[in-house]
Amino acid sequence: MRTKPYFYTLAIALTLIGCKQEAKQETKQEIPETKVSVVQEMISPAGTSSSLPHLMSNKDVALLSWVETAGDTLKTMYYAELVDDIWQKPQAILNGSDWFVNWADYPMITENNGSLWSHVLKKSTAGTYSYDIKMNVKPKGATEWKTDMPLHTDGTPTEHGFVSIEPYNNNFFVNWLDGRNTEENEVGERGAMTLRAGVVSTTGEVLQEYELDASTCDCCQTTSAITENGPIVIYRDRSENEIRDIYIVRLVDGNWTAPKVLHEDNWQIKGCPVNGPKVAALGNEVVVAWFTGAENNPKVKLAFSADGGEHFQEPMVIAEGMVMGRVDVLWMDEDKAVVSWMESKDKLAVFSAMIVSKVGTVSNKQVIAELDGSRKSGFPQMEIVEETLYFAWTEQSSSTSKIQTAKMPVNAFMFN
Repeated sequence: MRTKPYFYTLAIALTLIGCKQEAKQETKQEIPETKVSVVQEMISPAGTSSSLPHLMSNKDVALLSWVETAGDTLKTMYYAELVDDIWQKPQAILNGSDWFVNWADYPMITENNGSLWSHVLKKSTAGTYSYDIKMNVKPKGATEWKTDMPLHTDGTPTEHGFVSIEPYNNNFFVNWLDGRNTEENEVGERGAMTLRAGVVSTTGEVLQEYELDASTCDCCQTTSAITENGPIVIYRDRSENEIRDIYIVRLVDGNWTAPKVLHEDNWQIKGCPVNGPKVAALGNEVVVAWFTGAENNPKVKLAFSADGGEHFQEPMVIAEGMVMGRVDVLWMDEDKAVVSWMESKDKLAVFSAMIVSKVGTVSNKQVIAELDGSRKSGFPQMEIVEETLYFAWTEQSSSTSKIQTAKMPVNAFMFN
């Protein structure tokens, strides 16, 4: 099935009719969809049999990473830099035939002042869900990657993954889900999945490590940001009664706060929904987007904070009904955020985005692409560089997959 990108025309930018309305709390948003798109397809740097995209930007650097498969088992992680609006020649980081490759738990790359950090998941035993996080670093000025470095050293044949990574001072802040306590003990008991974090130097040394929560959802993505007050981590928690709502922890004056619910959706579900939140920070302004299936009514929600995540406004419902989640969120400026999500349409999935302001007004909904409706389409990515939004997703056909990329100007979203 061919993904259907929507192409940019200059004339459309002059004739788009948008819609401005108050985003009602806990009610469905009737958001008009732009009939003709302003999204422009880009030449993707990825080859065939590519998947698992990850987009990042830091100041004037923007990178895309992905994984390509050759034969039955050999995987290679690549990345490309965006220069003058063009993806540059892809560069290989490393390859392996013993990786754990999963549609929702994808490798990542980031940059800090010329130094690069990336990770893959590597099988630790023959068990299905026993794998470790392996770091790769390329310090500024280095010509080669230093690969296969351990992030955690517990040595248990358990699950470690769902990483998020941020540049942090002169280092990197990384957090992940850690299954070291889930290993069966001598009496047949297993503990819970934990949330851990650490500070890693540009040469790959783990400088600090913390346990942030002793019981979390097993396989929802984590997300993190650096506020003026320090790092924050947003994730899906898990209570004894199987309530799996979105929680936050914050580093304040050198100490991590106790886990705190961001909003009580009261979603009770026995299994992991594999649908994590996304956060963005601009100084101490924080915005979080997430998916919930509470009350058997799937919704995408968004909430703002003006104090580094200590308090949040009541959430807005961005979409509900046939939504699939798989959200992303970015700051456009100090008053407005861009949010993206996926929703079902027949047998397809629609990847959409729109702007939401802190006072509750919303723009038109822009369709970015129509995707395969299965898990193989993965988690679409979104980043902003100056006045342009960039997107990446996996186009899936019956025989292969390929990363596609596109862009659009942020001012193409229209308000009345």
